[in-house]
Amino acid sequence: MECRVGCAACCIVVSISSAIPGMPEGKPAGVRCVQLTDDNKCGLFGKPERPAVCLSLRPSEDMCGNSNEHAFDYLSTLERMTAPDRT
Repeated sequence: MECRVGCAACCIVVSISSAIPGMPEGKPAGVRCVQLTDDNKCGLFGKPERPAVCLSLRPSEDMCGNSNEHAFDYLSTLERMTAPDRT
């Protein structure tokens, strides 16, 4: 499966704990990655600076579904389920 161009759910919804160029402390969940272009494409795609976690996340039917809304909902649920306990 290929990424849906312009979706960017994985670049917005999920947290990234490793440094990203322009985000040395990583990226909190729900925050748009500074590497996203105006048309929601990864500015680091194909570059060695792209974080390993981004390289390892592969699109799938379960995650992406048939719409951007599905991808945002699915990844939001996954992010909540895997977030460190805040209590």
